[in-house]
Amino acid sequence: MRRRLINSTLAVVLVVIAVFGVSLVIVETRTITSSAQDRIESEALRLVGIVEANVLEKKPIDPVALGEQLDAGHHARITVPGQPAVDVGAPIPDSVIRGTARGEQGEVVVVEESRSTVTREVGRTLAVVGAVALLAVVAAVLLAVRQANRLASPLTDLAETAERLGSGDPRPRHKRYGVPELDRVADVLDSSAERIGRMLTAERRLAADASHQLRTPLTALSMRLEEITVTDDLATVREEATIALTQVERLTDVVQRLLTNSRDPRTGSAVPFDLDEVVKQQVEEWRPAYRSAGRAIVRSGRQGVRAVGTPGAVSQVLATLVENALMHGGGTVALRTRVIGNQAVLEVTDEGPGVPPDLGNRIFERAISGRNSTGIGLAVARDLAEADGGRLELLQTQPPVFALFLSRTAPERVEPQATVR
Repeated sequence: MRRRLINSTLAVVLVVIAVFGVSLVIVETRTITSSAQDRIESEALRLVGIVEANVLEKKPIDPVALGEQLDAGHHARITVPGQPAVDVGAPIPDSVIRGTARGEQGEVVVVEESRSTVTREVGRTLAVVGAVALLAVVAAVLLAVRQANRLASPLTDLAETAERLGSGDPRPRHKRYGVPELDRVADVLDSSAERIGRMLTAERRLAADASHQLRTPLTALSMRLEEITVTDDLATVREEATIALTQVERLTDVVQRLLTNSRDPRTGSAVPFDLDEVVKQQVEEWRPAYRSAGRAIVRSGRQGVRAVGTPGAVSQVLATLVENALMHGGGTVALRTRVIGNQAVLEVTDEGPGVPPDLGNRIFERAISGRNSTGIGLAVARDLAEADGGRLELLQTQPPVFALFLSRTAPERVEPQATVR
């Protein structure tokens, strides 16, 4: 591209020089020739005046005196009626420029100048024009090289940026070049880099979230299937299969929810649902794991509460809190339902050491963990809660009390508080 820019600029300059240079040479040649002709004719008129004065005074023509009036290198022939012609100056052997003047008494004065004088003057003019043209060409080449570098270097840089994007490096460079068109391309590439970076981040986040959120349900599902394979009791098989199908539906809902959140976290599918059913299902699902760990999981509080949300998402949030209590907590884990105004609150607490005071609500940030875990679960749980218009908070660090706030619907049946183990 540099070569093309230089060649095109140089071609334009050469055409301009050729057009205007030739025109200037022609005009200057004619001007010099016309000026020389006028000069010769003016000299002839001056001489004829002198000759005419001598004729009127009846004086003889003095070649020496006239020679003093004649410019150097010129030749003059003076003709007076009735007298022989008089030559003044040396004859010119080559081509000449001739000027003629006539007096009132019939005198004729012819002055000649060598045409080489005009040729030399035209040559000097050509040399000056040629020097100017050469300087113009040199300047044009320098400017063309500078302009070519100014345009080609940014294009090379933009090509490298595009290659970086294609190789998976989406960092925007925010580099501009002072050329509006190139800066526009750079803006588009930077915007594309930012979009690609966001897309890659979303994909990585989705993969991490899916891996974390599906790990425990898949483990539970595999345990159910193992129980089916080792039992001969048809009733047990049907019961375990029914629970496994329920878990598969929940997994499908979790996957769909993760995909929806990865595209648009604000998109929700909240519907009225029975909060007791979700709590009961989670307690039954986690009771075997707690029993194996020598611990208990109980539920208490107000029953008959109907909340607004996505049942699968709420189940996943609750499963995350119960799993964290199993992995990092201690003692009995309690799930308590209560109502505050127009909100349904589901609290999860245990008797363990709780959350380190220096973490507090930062426990919901990604990659933040107080017990050497991935730091993803609580962050995903909060995202799932907020997608349906709810919120997940840490009300107390020691002992830990996590609370899920959801909008509730009315009317609801009021039943006495109870504790279920």
